[in-house]
Formats: sequence, C-alpha cells, structure tokens
Amino acid sequence: MLKGTVHKYGANVDTDAIIPARYLNVSEPAELARHCLEDLDKDFVQRVRPGDIIMATTNFGCGSSREHAPIAIKASGISCVIAKSFARIFFRNAINIGLPLLECAEAVDNTASGDVLEVELATGTIKNLTNGKVFQAKPYPDFMSELIAAGGLIQYTKRRLDIA
Repeated sequence: MLKGTVHKYGANVDTDAIIPARYLNVSEPAELARHCLEDLDKDFVQRVRPGDIIMATTNFGCGSSREHAPIAIKASGISCVIAKSFARIFFRNAINIGLPLLECAEAVDNTASGDVLEVELATGTIKNLTNGKVFQAKPYPDFMSELIAAGGLIQYTKRRLDIA
C-alpha cells in the first residue's frame, strides 16, 4: 500500500520540465532528485516527502527518451505517478527503473494538490483520503508487478539469474 500527498500538474509535462537538460551529465539519482521539477515547480524538492504522489493530466513524460526523468522522480521520494495518460517511452523507462505509474482519468479529475491518497498497486485501487472518493485504475499484469516490486528491470533480471 502506498500513501502520500499529491503534487498535481497539468498536461504535457515533458522530460525537460521533470529534469532540465543542463543536468544530463549527472548520473547519481540523489543529485538528479535535487533538481526534479525545478523549472516547473521551484518549491517541489522542499515540499516532497517520501511516499508522496505526482499527479498530472495528459501526456506526462513527453519529450526525450532519457531515463533521467523517472530516476529523478523516484529518487525524490515519489512513490508513484498517476495521470490520465503517459508518453510511451516515459512509461517504459519508469517501469524499467521500478517507478509505478497508473492511468486513471477519474482520479485526476477528482483530486487536488495536497490531497492524501492511498494506492494499492496490486488491485489498481486509489483512495482519496481527503474527499473519501475511491477510483479504479487498471492493475499491472503479473510480470510488470514483479518488475516494479523488484525495483526495476536490472534488479529483476539479477534475481531471475540468481546473482543479486
């Protein structure tokens, strides 16, 4: 069960807004986290707490195919991202690094910044503890749940090969 405060954004939050291109020479997740969303929301890194949730409307993660964006989000402490839709490459990169994403338009339309959510990834259930509403996202297939639970594709593969 994930539980956190919502940080809500609009449509077309691209990878440059998530982690500005000037930090692409950085590979350490903690350093990327220090700059997460700084050009979109300068106070994000001061407000975010472990377990918090990013929510956005449509096409979240559009732009380049860099993995820096989901790494910065995950390293900042965000437990999952909920949006109406995601850019395909961002979606795959997020799953590959173990950052869960859920698509649920109804949850987005009925949640505000500052609301507190509980998210059950196994069932796709999203509970807004602030307004009492419950929403249903499509849960992941088993293999994707295993990737996320393992912490991403690399950790999943190491476990499968028994070299962790």
